[in-house]
Amino acid sequence: QARGSKQQGRCAGAGQGAAGAMKYSREAENSTKSCKASGSDLRVHFKNTCVTAAAIKKMQLKKAKKYLEDVLEHKQAIPFRFFNGCIGRHAQAKMTNATQCRWPKKSCEFLLHLLKNAESNAEVKGLDTDNLEIFHIQVNRAQKQRRRTYRAHGRTNPYMSSPCHIELILQEKDRAV
Repeated sequence: QARGSKQQGRCAGAGQGAAGAMKYSREAENSTKSCKASGSDLRVHFKNTCVTAAAIKKMQLKKAKKYLEDVLEHKQAIPFRFFNGCIGRHAQAKMTNATQCRWPKKSCEFLLHLLKNAESNAEVKGLDTDNLEIFHIQVNRAQKQRRRTYRAHGRTNPYMSSPCHIELILQEKDRAV
């Protein structure tokens, strides 16, 4: 029995170039004052990671790292403004003017790792790490990985994982004179 498998969202802008370097969907305005980091086919839920990335978009690097560390310690929460079906309400969501929130541990760990990687790339380039902000962050769906779960009466069902690609660009913020 053939089952039609719909592919949920292709990974836009995450293809491999001729040199094997990742192609970003957006370029920084000034490449000398910015740095990049990316990860592809990461075994972390797409939806949780997408919401977590939206929460730290446009933040200063230090503030974003502190925020994600606080989420891991349950001092702050990630507001779920989309992908929020069956997400419970919590009082901690009031801190971000939302009603639904969670503490996606694995997504925070992966994003923290990428932020630290981008920070070390900035240090190598000689950028001021105290003055960096997240200029661009994007999460794309990666190809699903297939397993199966066994059901009653000798049947099986698909048991798919939803990995993702993450790309981010940090940029030095212009100082007000």
